[in-house]
Amino acid sequence: MIKADTAKKTDWPVNVEPLLRKYGGRKHPLNYANRYQLVVMVLLSAQDSNRHINALAPDFFTAFPDMKALANASIEAIQEPIDSVMGFRKKSVWLSQIAKQIGEDSKIPHTLEELTKYPGIGRKSANIIIRESGDKAEGIIVDRHVLRVAPRLGIAEGVKAEAIEEQMMNIFAVQMWGEIGMSLSFHGREICQPKPKCDICEMRTVCRYYNTVVGEKKP
Repeated sequence: MIKADTAKKTDWPVNVEPLLRKYGGRKHPLNYANRYQLVVMVLLSAQDSNRHINALAPDFFTAFPDMKALANASIEAIQEPIDSVMGFRKKSVWLSQIAKQIGEDSKIPHTLEELTKYPGIGRKSANIIIRESGDKAEGIIVDRHVLRVAPRLGIAEGVKAEAIEEQMMNIFAVQMWGEIGMSLSFHGREICQPKPKCDICEMRTVCRYYNTVVGEKKP
């Protein structure tokens, strides 16, 4: 059994390689077809589920196929196909504001600084958009799954996304930023769920949770 203080000394850039091999390069679960759709769906998925957003997206994009169409729509019209989305009223306002400010699909920014100037797009959303667009990573995706997985493994401490992101940015080389967050996210969706599947987890030999909480329960 590995003790907690040993887990903290883990060479994480080396020991996350199984996750990068398994999940690296995998497309985000949102079923977008272009960057306009990606921006809209990432914004709508906040505090909601990817599955729900994927289900309503076809009708939404039939009504508003691009930034120009969205910019010309009323708030009421935008709300109609998304009225089942968590926080749809404020999100419809944000989408309208973003569309009016950007104007055309080709003008959607490619940097963290520019993306986060728009309402409803924080660091997590911007990092997802950048990663899915194939742009140079400027941060690490920290969604609700990473918030659970990173501290459980022992990679980072705390419960705040920006603090966990900062710790991870100090651990992993810039070249790893684009994939490490999404790989941890997929690991959290499939294996390291709220009730983790430790017996089939390829990270258990270096996982702080497995080697303390679970290990202590084993005979």
